Amino acid sequence: MPVLQTNFTETVAIGYDGMVADGETSNRITRTCEDAGGIPFGAPVYRGSGDHGCTATVGTAATFLGWAIAVAGQPAIAGLAADTYAQYDNVPILTSGAMIKSVKGAVTDGAPLTVGTGGGAADLVGATAADATHIATGWIADITVTDGLCRIVKR
Repeated sequence: MPVLQTNFTETVAIGYDGMVADGETSNRITRTCEDAGGIPFGAPVYRGSGDHGCTATVGTAATFLGWAIAVAGQPAIAGLAADTYAQYDNVPILTSGAMIKSVKGAVTDGAPLTVGTGGGAADLVGATAADATHIATGWIADITVTDGLCRIVKR
């Protein structure tokens, strides 16, 4: 049998965006996606306009629900990016626990995480201080990383 792979990376990825990090105690809810463009795995999720609805459109700290959980069985849909919940799909949301999430900029272990809004939207999720353009999420980084996948927690 021929060798199919001879090179291996020495650094194994910690996971992927939206992956529940481990089996530690967590809280999960489900809401219906209101966004025509869908909600990507790992995206911050906010209370939608309809009953039991949710959206990835940046809201406020009061409307922030948690993060969209990645599901391996999510089907690919034409015209929609991979790893995305389609409009009207049930979206599982992690409201507390541990998740793997992409962050922007340098974050240190224990740093509170914010989501950029408006003028801070390019900052995405990171350790920028909460202000008029960065919403406090109540989640913290559980490892130190710069521009990459980070284990985040809310206990």
